[in-house]
Amino acid sequence: MENVIVLIVATSVLVLIPGPNVALIVANGLRHGLKLGLITAFGTTAGLTLQLFLVIAGMATIIEMAASALLWIKWFGVAYLLYLGIKTWNETDGDLNEIPEESKSCVFWRGFALAVINPKTLLFNAAFLPQFVASAESATGQLMLLAAVYLMVVIIGDALWAFFASSARRFFARIQHLRNKVTGGFVFGAAAGLALSRTNSHG
Repeated sequence: MENVIVLIVATSVLVLIPGPNVALIVANGLRHGLKLGLITAFGTTAGLTLQLFLVIAGMATIIEMAASALLWIKWFGVAYLLYLGIKTWNETDGDLNEIPEESKSCVFWRGFALAVINPKTLLFNAAFLPQFVASAESATGQLMLLAAVYLMVVIIGDALWAFFASSARRFFARIQHLRNKVTGGFVFGAAAGLALSRTNSHG
């Protein structure tokens, strides 16, 4: 039980440190509101879940191979995020309510892809979660429990980031000329975080 509490505390601290996943959540929350901010968070959490599956399955060789492949794939993700950032930055000002809402599936899968192609979180989680296993016996079962706790803390923390962005959206309704610049800036932040990703942070 003690190791679960330590995991909750450690993961909570990680969630407070914005990475590419959080930057995209905030960008979508600012641009489209709470609903799509939360959907982005669900997408990034689903991506982390897929990575954690490899960790729980103990596929050390596959993890190393996947991380190496993702180091190349992630640059396509960086380029796409830069495109989105430039597009958002250069959009003309308008009422927040007039922004066309992106499809829920598009927002979800964009968040999912960002989380999956980040080699940093894959390698980090492969080293992070096993530290909280109490004993070698039934290690897989313990890892499943720890992964569930980890994901629960992550989705709660990322949802709070979405709430924060949604609340800030009302402020930007009064300074519309900065809205697209700030939103685009967060997308650029997601691109930079992915580009610089290596081995730590929850994302």
